Amino acid sequence: MLNAKVSRVSLGYKFQPVTVVVAILGWIIKCMTGNAAFPNPPVPLVPLVPPDPTKPVDMTTRMNALQVAATNAVDGGKAQTAAKNAALEFVFEGMDANAFYVQTIARTNLPLLLASGYTAVSTNRSQSPLDPPSITGIDNDTPTQLDVHLTPITNALGYEMQLLIAGVWTTVMFSSQARTVSLTGLTTGTVQQVRARAIGGSTGQSAWSMPGSKIVD
Repeated sequence: MLNAKVSRVSLGYKFQPVTVVVAILGWIIKCMTGNAAFPNPPVPLVPLVPPDPTKPVDMTTRMNALQVAATNAVDGGKAQTAAKNAALEFVFEGMDANAFYVQTIARTNLPLLLASGYTAVSTNRSQSPLDPPSITGIDNDTPTQLDVHLTPITNALGYEMQLLIAGVWTTVMFSSQARTVSLTGLTTGTVQQVRARAIGGSTGQSAWSMPGSKIVD
């Protein structure tokens, strides 16, 4: 093990737009929750039940607060912008703490490090943005469920799925694979519009796919 190659967790999320930070954090939460390799992250991933006031605020709560603050800052003033920046720093604090925890455990095991949802510092100087996925089909073989089929993207860490809800594109899940992504709990008789993007690459995410639509039976 003395000659084992050591990988470092990338903190490149700090240089991404807020929307990308939220997507990356959502992916990390998905990957680390229930992952036996990372049983005790210093910042909890989801709200504790029962609540424990001695623990830091969990990452899901921080992510949701950042989404709200970012939305409020779009047409807001200095106070709203300051609130967004504070929420972003609070997210970074938690991401950094958990990144150090992941690196401590997995620094000589790159596949394990990547299984956390974090990325490793790349030595590949030819890194490039990811291509956007394409929706190749949407099936409704199960009631209240759509099975979305995407083209797999090389080097993607995962895929962010959005539905158009009340006129706003809203993230509903992150998937580790592309070939069949199941969106459940949908309302019968509604037409659902869906789009996807790949997570990873030098820009943190790809462009969005062209939307697809399907009526839910």
